[in-house]
Amino acid sequence: MNHTNYSFLASSSLCLGLLFMCLPLQIHAEFYVYKENDGTSWITDRKMPQEKYTLMATIGRPTAVVSCRRMTPSKLAKRASSYADAIEAYSIAYEVDPKLVKAIIAIESCFDRKAVSSVGARGLMQLMPATAKELGVKDSFDANQNIRGGIKYFSQMLTRFNDNTELALAAYNAGPNAVEKYGGIPPYAETKGYVKKVLKRYANYVTKSSTAAY
Repeated sequence: MNHTNYSFLASSSLCLGLLFMCLPLQIHAEFYVYKENDGTSWITDRKMPQEKYTLMATIGRPTAVVSCRRMTPSKLAKRASSYADAIEAYSIAYEVDPKLVKAIIAIESCFDRKAVSSVGARGLMQLMPATAKELGVKDSFDANQNIRGGIKYFSQMLTRFNDNTELALAAYNAGPNAVEKYGGIPPYAETKGYVKKVLKRYANYVTKSSTAAY
């Protein structure tokens, strides 16, 4: 079972990195927040026994917020410029708007190729380990591999949801099963906020594309 202790997360970023190296593989999916009988809180992608754990919430996948701390527009633009060619090339290959890909990366990791989220998603496009494996990504911290894998996965979500960008984004965050379960964007604050943030950033990039795409 993959689970993460919230109290542990707050105590040590170094240990957090080591912890996720040992977690089982998982796919892009919704997550559950539980409270154990002793008061300890956990986040996991698996259902847990009710006699020992109380379900507190179901959430979408958190982004790598640590990578976006103290971020400025100029710093973000500088980071983004390093990956412009790869974004353009793989977006063309998988028929995805590169400005939308750029918006996804900006929200996911603020263009930090070494980003690791609180649930173990990695790299620029925050691939979960099992998803990365399925996509042929051997090193999620390798920018080219991560961008290729992330764009390929998002392209699959677009196909699955008939080119509906909002639903594809929701699936990228919370998993396609959650989108299909609710027949639309899942009612998770993280996922609804994620879709809005990406679309807002995308609109900003579209507006600026005539003068400075990256």
